[in-house]
Amino acid sequence: MRSGAYNRSDMLILGIESSCDETAAAVVDGELNVRSNVIASQEDLHAEYGGVVPEIASRAHVERILPVIRSALRDANSALADIDAIAVGSRPGLIGSLVVGVAAAKALAWALGKPLIGVDHVHAHLIAGALDAPKPNFPALGLVVSGGHTSIYHCDSFLSLTRLGATIDDAVGEAYDKVAAMLALPYPGGPRLDALAQQGDDRVHDFPISRLGADSLDFSYSGLKTAVLYAVRGVPQRKGAAAAFTRSHEDLTENEKADIAASFQRAAIGAVIFKLKRALASLPEPPRTLLVGGGVSANSRLRDQLTNFARDNTLDLRLPEIEYCLDNAAMIAAIGVHKLCAGQIDDLHLHAVPTTAH
Repeated sequence: MRSGAYNRSDMLILGIESSCDETAAAVVDGELNVRSNVIASQEDLHAEYGGVVPEIASRAHVERILPVIRSALRDANSALADIDAIAVGSRPGLIGSLVVGVAAAKALAWALGKPLIGVDHVHAHLIAGALDAPKPNFPALGLVVSGGHTSIYHCDSFLSLTRLGATIDDAVGEAYDKVAAMLALPYPGGPRLDALAQQGDDRVHDFPISRLGADSLDFSYSGLKTAVLYAVRGVPQRKGAAAAFTRSHEDLTENEKADIAASFQRAAIGAVIFKLKRALASLPEPPRTLLVGGGVSANSRLRDQLTNFARDNTLDLRLPEIEYCLDNAAMIAAIGVHKLCAGQIDDLHLHAVPTTAH
């Protein structure tokens, strides 16, 4: 198929997303207006385990995928015959979860005789701020902050991306969840830690901000996580051949927990802003836009800090609406619009792949 084969003004793309624990489907038109966006959360299924259990997630996707697709079509007042292409998040993620979405998309594409479009879930987060919004200008600086990824990109378009840096260990969202677990906050921990931090003093603890060398644009959150662990439980003391912590979270007052949460958040978000400043200085051509996506883009402190950063550097900040911060199919469908117009479609040999493309 050649570029321009479809009229964007009349285009409708069905998006399907199942990379982790959200079963989602959406219908988006050629101007990136969201006609429907349906998400079936599995939060209640995983809460007792304190994290996503892959086998439970994939089984829940099997049960929910078709009802979610039907709901998305109904909410969009559309039928399958109205859809021009099927876009699906085919990478990265939990392989069992991805397979369910990819299989559903392939079956629909084959049965309807419609184009099939595989989408990189991480790249799709960068378009979330353009949903139901004016078109952004390029080049752009891109930031994805989620439970599995913390990455910076240089973007010439939504389809032409160069990754400048990424986490070498924990992603920022994973660090949030682990610190929340240290403080015995309920699952999911990230939003609850954000709320707790707003009650604390972020200067009580001076937690480290990783730099990784003079020019590095990569991230590391393992050192920060360890520093918080010691603040919560004390430095391990050796007793004979073993070492043991000196206290637990139960020994902390609520004010002390809030101060730890606030201090952690200052360091975690500080690392993001520090690397964005370094990335901005490294680019030969100043970007015009800052594209942001991923679950952590819903964090209150990050949104405030990004607003200040964009203002200070004359960047058009594209923060997604809260409903588009988490994994969703609208962003998958939106990338599908651009790929269909560019003639970038897949055949029925499309595979689910657990890793992301750079």
